[in-house]
Amino acid sequence: MPIVSILQGMEPLDITLKALNLIMTDFSFSSNDKVLIKPNYVAAKEPKTGVTTDIRIIKGVIKFFKDRGVKTIKIAEGSGFSDTVKAFRLVGIDHVANHHQVDLVDLNKDEFVEVKIMNAIKLKKVRIARTVLESNFIVSIPKLKIHNLTKVSLSLKNMIGVISPKAIMHSSLEEKIVDLLSIVRPHLALIDGSIGCVGGELGGSPVQMNLVIAGTDPVAVDAVGTAIMGIDPSKVKHIQLAEELGLGVGNLKKIKIVGEPIRKVKKSFVNLWIVPRLARFLEVSRISKALLFTDFGRKLILFSYPRICETELYIKTCLKRIKELLKNI
Repeated sequence: MPIVSILQGMEPLDITLKALNLIMTDFSFSSNDKVLIKPNYVAAKEPKTGVTTDIRIIKGVIKFFKDRGVKTIKIAEGSGFSDTVKAFRLVGIDHVANHHQVDLVDLNKDEFVEVKIMNAIKLKKVRIARTVLESNFIVSIPKLKIHNLTKVSLSLKNMIGVISPKAIMHSSLEEKIVDLLSIVRPHLALIDGSIGCVGGELGGSPVQMNLVIAGTDPVAVDAVGTAIMGIDPSKVKHIQLAEELGLGVGNLKKIKIVGEPIRKVKKSFVNLWIVPRLARFLEVSRISKALLFTDFGRKLILFSYPRICETELYIKTCLKRIKELLKNI
């Protein structure tokens, strides 16, 4: 049974170390190990936006491995929506790398190796950065975010940053995330939940969570992160596909949680995003309050947010909350 730790606190570095100590007791490392830290710097945005990885989390991970004798540590990313070096400088990870004497690698400029994927669902072959392939311990450190196409953007999706070209992932995205996982599986997943993001992976509204979620089964970690955002992991296709193919555990009942229980730290990211926006939409447009309480209204929401609002039951719940917010309009 995989173990996932959930730690909450105001000091990201401290809770990172505590979370790792809860799950890494059976692991030993040597000076010969090559650790690759893969953060999420998909765009040049500050961590306070909820889009990019907090450097204090990375400091904690570096300290954890250095304390265990690891000499070769690399921080590596290939940004998809900005110049990677610009993203590094904006968040200050270049200074962290210099201070701790670890390498900082722009994977977009790395040498790539074409790898064929046996029994692939959709992604038959892919070019992967050589730096990643030469590492023997990969740490995926995503942010706690929802995503318009895949519902969530966590440790599995974070690995898209190691390939080129990234555009090959655009069709059948969730199947290809799982294909990629089958050949580049993180040995450790650590979700930066200090500040989450609702409204999309590149921009939206930040959500203060003060969390770190960690485990050595990235599928299990993503399932727990998904549940913490108020989304049923059984409804996230790439998590379920990964479990079906034996790449990890996505069933919460088969995951041991240590630290904080999910129920204590859980927030509904979907409600945080959709409800206030629909309420403002009604207020600004002066549309009759009754509009969204009709069959047409429910169809409108399904059309607008097909990947998130997939069930009539959820929509009715959402509308009930909107109705409460609109009493004084």
